[in-house]
Amino acid sequence: MYHKSKLPNLATTIFTTMGQLARQHNAVNISQGFPNFPTDPHLLSLVKKAMEAGLNQYAPMQGILPLRERISEKMETLYGHSYHPETEITITAGATQAIFTAITAFIRPKDEVIVFEPAFDCYAPAIDLMGATLVSMPMQGPNFTMDWSLFQSKITPKTKMVIINSPHNPTGTLLKQHDMEELQNALRGTNILLLSDEVYEHMTFDGAAHQSACRFPDLASQSLICASFGKTFHVTGWKMGYMAGPKALMHEFNKVHQYNVFCVNHPMQGALADYLQNPDPYMALSAFYQEKRDYFLKAISASKFKWTPSEGTYFQVVDYSDITTETDMDFATRLVREYGIATIPMSVFWEDGRQDQQLRFCFAKTKDTLDRAAEIINRIGQ
Repeated sequence: MYHKSKLPNLATTIFTTMGQLARQHNAVNISQGFPNFPTDPHLLSLVKKAMEAGLNQYAPMQGILPLRERISEKMETLYGHSYHPETEITITAGATQAIFTAITAFIRPKDEVIVFEPAFDCYAPAIDLMGATLVSMPMQGPNFTMDWSLFQSKITPKTKMVIINSPHNPTGTLLKQHDMEELQNALRGTNILLLSDEVYEHMTFDGAAHQSACRFPDLASQSLICASFGKTFHVTGWKMGYMAGPKALMHEFNKVHQYNVFCVNHPMQGALADYLQNPDPYMALSAFYQEKRDYFLKAISASKFKWTPSEGTYFQVVDYSDITTETDMDFATRLVREYGIATIPMSVFWEDGRQDQQLRFCFAKTKDTLDRAAEIINRIGQ
């Protein structure tokens, strides 16, 4: 006998759906957010070295200390905030596990969690599982700007958490310094926790700086900050990330973490601890991905799509209103079947499924893949 589902309305993720369609139709896949180019051979050699050195049993629950020390050094250098490696940083099995663990640790039934939308699809199910209510904070207009007066109106005595994501998936926008200051002012003096998803922290374009929540002292005191080695080092399949926050918050986080996964991949932690001693790989990411963004946008300049260039991440949102009036799901499905290209419809990132006639492309691909994608994109609707 089956019990009633705790997530009765949750369907298969769009990433699985579009990935399956892409394979069925042998389509060029610029839908899912993962690179299709090689990992640094030096990083791979460090994993082998760690395995051969015997790092093959359980790691400490919070992660090995050398890796936490490297993370602490990196965050202080980049953002000017010091996290104690022994009590304020935990290595996680990817960012999604970190986010789920944070929501599980702090959110109770009937709490409210404000989520800026459109939003990555892992936030809502975790909130639902806790019996809490997702309160949508919609970003405004085609360029996804912030209305901070509207945000203030969303805060109630039941608000226990706010989730932000910058650089932002799926829109490719950035929260600017004035946005973070507005957020800090709104949350100052409250017991509202900020969960800051910063997995694309090293991918900002046109000279813009990533505005980590820990740059802002009052925000830092009530924030958990999530990051991803998978995104940063082109190893999404490793599922390696971390969470950083004040000691009291991380103490509660670790209570759930230890019974969720206890610890994560030991040899990869050893490799990453060595690899992070050289900041060049992550400091070069912004230029690396800006070159890909610019190359891709130039390649599709003859198309009938419209866009504002992405400010960060490796995603580009495009408007197809000059091509068709179809829903984005219907259009994206037709593009796979008739044109052989897989994208992501933007409506899936909204709780209400709103239709703005937009798709999300991923440009974390080789030039050959981008060229093949551009050739198809330039033919659509012509």
